[in-house]
Amino acid sequence: MSITGFLVLFVGIILAIALHELGHLIPAKRFGVKVPKYFIGFGPTIYSKTIRGTEYGIRAIPLGGFVTLSGMYAPSKEGTKIYNRKGQLTLAEEARQVSTAQIEPGEEEHAFYKLSAPKKLGVMFGGPFVNLLIAIVLSIVLLVGIGAPAMLAQVGTVSECVSATECTDEDPRGPAAEAGLQPGDVIVSWGGVEVDDWNDVQQTIAGGEAAPTTVEIVRDGEAMTVTVTPVMQERPMIDVNGNPITENGQQLTHTVPFVGISPAVGLEQQSLAEVPGYISNMLWQTGGVIIRLPQQLWNLTYDFVSGEERDQTGIVGIIGVAQVAGQITGSDIEGYSGVEKSADLINLLIALNISLFAFNMLPLLPLDGGHIAGALYEGARRQWAKLRGKPDPGPADTARLMPLSYGVAMAFVLMTVILIVVDIANPITIL
Repeated sequence: MSITGFLVLFVGIILAIALHELGHLIPAKRFGVKVPKYFIGFGPTIYSKTIRGTEYGIRAIPLGGFVTLSGMYAPSKEGTKIYNRKGQLTLAEEARQVSTAQIEPGEEEHAFYKLSAPKKLGVMFGGPFVNLLIAIVLSIVLLVGIGAPAMLAQVGTVSECVSATECTDEDPRGPAAEAGLQPGDVIVSWGGVEVDDWNDVQQTIAGGEAAPTTVEIVRDGEAMTVTVTPVMQERPMIDVNGNPITENGQQLTHTVPFVGISPAVGLEQQSLAEVPGYISNMLWQTGGVIIRLPQQLWNLTYDFVSGEERDQTGIVGIIGVAQVAGQITGSDIEGYSGVEKSADLINLLIALNISLFAFNMLPLLPLDGGHIAGALYEGARRQWAKLRGKPDPGPADTARLMPLSYGVAMAFVLMTVILIVVDIANPITIL
């Protein structure tokens, strides 16, 4: 593994966190909310400086960040239960009182709970939106600037014989090998038809005949022409996903021209139109991971305790992601270029920002999605009251959800601890 990957990932995570919190801070200040603190990290303060009423700083444990928005929760209304059966303040009332104490006399209008529902949405959605925006920008850099993995119009391997299995001395030589095609040859045209990608090559070969065919290639920067004579051969039929096609339990076959080449895989620049689909696919995959998270966490813990081999496709924590980054930059696999390593690191950062967006959008306090859900409920309630000619019901009492908030926070802490322990004791290996 390489320290370079760790450093790139560390800087990427810190920037993602810092910009996420700015996504909350900027609209909050724009709407007049008092913002006493903006910090990157948790634990003891390493450095801080107060600028225009906000203390900006860095703390010792770089596993997150926060902004303090004064007056997050509205004071309790008359008749609200504020004590539990033991005569102690409820968790909700404690949160309300702490929130109220952050507002100095004369600053009441700078409380977060005073904002309209749309402004609350703007403040709370600002953080996740920044992570989504980072992912989109990085996706443009990756797909349009560097490229995505694709099968190129370039020869990757050449079959030495016509046999579909292992070659023997009795097997005739493969058409491509007989014609002198070599790995690395870039195919420009096949049978007079220009090709742009491997799909073009496949379609042109499939539409041809078992007759001498002129193939234009570029080898080591030099244009060349070779003559390939495909042979007709019976091959299994497969669908668009590469799965075998069967009928009544029998594998279907068909006779097709056989050349004996396979494609080289490399990075191919994409158009800007591919970015939305790329982001949507990553969001869909991340959503699936979140839905299966409890089961995957249980499986990970069970395998670790029982000594079973770790599922290399399972979930990883921040330590595991750092290990992956180190493996990417430290790899010395032949053909795995610096550009490809950079592409994989960028893809890793895209996935991290998509994960930050998706997790924060869960409608659970203390996540941003919980506050967003509260603002939506508040706005809907106010509009319903207005339609019925009723008085404004005021801000939603989201402080009542504090017990749930503590439960969610404890669950996330437990998950983080489990992932850190497993990632250190039984690290994941991708290369």
